[in-house]
Amino acid sequence: MNKSDFRIVYAGTPDFAVPPLEALIEAGYDVVAVYSQPDRRAGRGRKISMSPVKSVAIEHGIPVEQPQSLRDAEQLGVLQSYRPDLMVVAAYGQILPLDVLTAPTHGCFNIHASLLPRWRGAAPIQRAIEHGDTTSGVTIMQMDKGLDTGDMLYKVECDIEINTTGVALHDQLAALGTGALMNTLELLHEQALSPQEQDDAAACYAAKIEKSEALLDWTQAAVVLHRKVCAFNAWPVAQTVLNDEIIRVWETTLPDSDGSGKPGEILATDGYLDVATGDGVVRIHKLQPPGKKAMLVSDFLNSRSIEKGACFGG
Repeated sequence: MNKSDFRIVYAGTPDFAVPPLEALIEAGYDVVAVYSQPDRRAGRGRKISMSPVKSVAIEHGIPVEQPQSLRDAEQLGVLQSYRPDLMVVAAYGQILPLDVLTAPTHGCFNIHASLLPRWRGAAPIQRAIEHGDTTSGVTIMQMDKGLDTGDMLYKVECDIEINTTGVALHDQLAALGTGALMNTLELLHEQALSPQEQDDAAACYAAKIEKSEALLDWTQAAVVLHRKVCAFNAWPVAQTVLNDEIIRVWETTLPDSDGSGKPGEILATDGYLDVATGDGVVRIHKLQPPGKKAMLVSDFLNSRSIEKGACFGG
């Protein structure tokens, strides 16, 4: 089958979903419609803004659908009117009902940012880093009515280093997901796909990140706190309190020095901040005071006096 004759409906919303859509267009697939979440208010001015995926669709003259829900008969009819051979889903932001999943000839393929069944759910990238996983990846999955439970069609993996951030892993997986999708489509056209069932016993739930999780608890171990800082960069960004101010913590490492002090106590201020924890020391390299942009600790220390013995968290 010619790619130009293969009708794809694409469903996605954030930046993660942009590279695969652009790859489909560049490869010559017939992307007949794009589904994305309704425009929402964003930024300090709370202006209405369109999603990154919608912007790409408009740029290429592709019809855009933005239903609040796909659970009614009218919306199902709209989808069916596009006569899709396949629906590709990447971080769309809605749970698709069974009628939608079965509407395209080949069903729906999901680009999922974990090595299923390891992390199912809304935040697989952040949870993998937060829990100390050393590998991650992308799974192309045949969607079914469960939450990320469908058969696995294609996998590609990558390493998670000790200082890998959420934003870095996000960008890496977006690129890997693009290649994985294109390879999966080639196998589909060659009738060479080999779906594999997931082992439900090996599954973990990657719950949506809540802003309240960003507050650092210095009684926890250094490695736990460092993973949280990495995972929550660039959202919601880890934070702590110093002199009644909320300080956002963007970048940390785990130094070789042990140090000792009460949890949250600043042990060193030599162009960085070494902070005692419940077990070990965290070294802060980049932070953000209220009303300022993120900055290196060296710049932060040039603008204010922070003494050893000062304490985060109170």
